[in-house]
Amino acid sequence: MIVTKYSDLIGNTPLFELVRLENGTRYLLKLEQFNPTGSMKIRMARQMALDALADGRLPQGGRIVESTSGNTGLGLAVVAAELGLRFTAVVDHHAAVDKIRAMAAMGTELVYVAEDGDDSLNTAAREELAEAMAAEDPEAFFTEQHNNDSNPAAYAALARELVEDLAKVDYMVCAVGTGGSLFGSARELRRLGQLTQVIGVEPVGSIAFGGPGGDYWQSGTGTPEGAIIGTAVDYELLDEGVKVSDVDAFATARVLGRRTGLLIGGSSGGCVHAALQKLPDLPAGSTVVSIVCDGGEKYLDTVFDEEWMAARDLLDPAAEEAVGATLSRLGVPDVRQPVAAAVL
Repeated sequence: MIVTKYSDLIGNTPLFELVRLENGTRYLLKLEQFNPTGSMKIRMARQMALDALADGRLPQGGRIVESTSGNTGLGLAVVAAELGLRFTAVVDHHAAVDKIRAMAAMGTELVYVAEDGDDSLNTAAREELAEAMAAEDPEAFFTEQHNNDSNPAAYAALARELVEDLAKVDYMVCAVGTGGSLFGSARELRRLGQLTQVIGVEPVGSIAFGGPGGDYWQSGTGTPEGAIIGTAVDYELLDEGVKVSDVDAFATARVLGRRTGLLIGGSSGGCVHAALQKLPDLPAGSTVVSIVCDGGEKYLDTVFDEEWMAARDLLDPAAEEAVGATLSRLGVPDVRQPVAAAVL
């Protein structure tokens, strides 16, 4: 395939069947790291920019301003380069360093809301600064991904890809950050006649599904205490909200990498952890899908780094052993174990 724009490669990402039970239930991961920039967020980055240009909110040659923990910013950086726009990303040091470096490499102006050494999550401060900066510049548009209808609309194509590949989707178990990917996909699945059960996953400490707020380290997901739950979170579409701790989410991502060779990010580890707990209790023949936002290669300095994990009391051998035992019970092979050579 030959394309003329990097964004032409968006979509049609593969599905990886992680589990198939004897009763026919199967669990598949939609691997969005095969999009440009290695994330699903470029889907909505493109949609937000194109829609804003089309209706005049963003002038030709203007400036996009967005608060981002990395993946949305990477998508907007590509879109800005292709459309002749400028892009300012408001960031904090909680984001993966490689994401920040990649945005800078694509010409993004980076504005930090925290000092060096402060790696806490500063979502509310980022949002406030991005809104203020855009308001001061008549050529700027604050894409405001949490409250932009173009965000969930961008994932209708993902839902159509699922139906084309799977025919039916009985359950979606996915992370809820802005809510765009899960609820945008779910809305289109319902429109297509699917009876999909929608299970949202957020970190312990996130407030979208109630409960007390608190600090968490899963990146690009959840709603921190003090932040406003975005309009893309559609509670009418939500059948169940689940919380997963950082320890369990990261343990799942780490064990999955060792067991299968597939590296996924920490928030996707939370989705997989939640789904693995539910699989044995689902009706026979169920098809379960999680959207894997991005690949674990972006988290080699965090989730997959022993020192970083230990320094934050996130390294838990018992939790990793439990994940491994769950995978074994569900029949997921361990790539580290020798297997007999295929007979030719």
